[in-house]
Amino acid sequence: MNFHHLDIKKFLPHRPPFLMVDHVLTIDDEHVSTSFTIKPECIFNEDGVFNEAGMIENAAQTCSSIVGKSYFDEGDLEGNSTKLIGFISAIKKINIHGLAKVGKTITTKAYIKSRLNTDQFTMCAIECYITEDHKELLSCEINLVIQEVK
Repeated sequence: MNFHHLDIKKFLPHRPPFLMVDHVLTIDDEHVSTSFTIKPECIFNEDGVFNEAGMIENAAQTCSSIVGKSYFDEGDLEGNSTKLIGFISAIKKINIHGLAKVGKTITTKAYIKSRLNTDQFTMCAIECYITEDHKELLSCEINLVIQEVK
């Protein structure tokens, strides 16, 4: 399946200017990779550089897409089968090695370390890495809580 044409706005609650993911490159039950091109109008630009808060938000949105995937019906490419909310419950560790400049495209990869599903929500720990041209900019471990909105 070509995920590049998947409209991420149908699956994440974020909207411009707060949407920090352009494309889902790959996704399965344990892993996701996304891309994001940093535009001049991005709210997390500081002097032509995508700042630390933007990097963390990109990581969180990427991570939430892997967990959120399990709430949608198989084959739902329109995001019609459910609505979700989610939040970062903890940032367990974070290392920022560099920042990307406006005009550059970053790639973000996330892997589920652990997951707890209940009737009300999903809690998970996810490792995440952001790179630009194969150079690591950020590594982190984030805990997320995702809940379906009835």
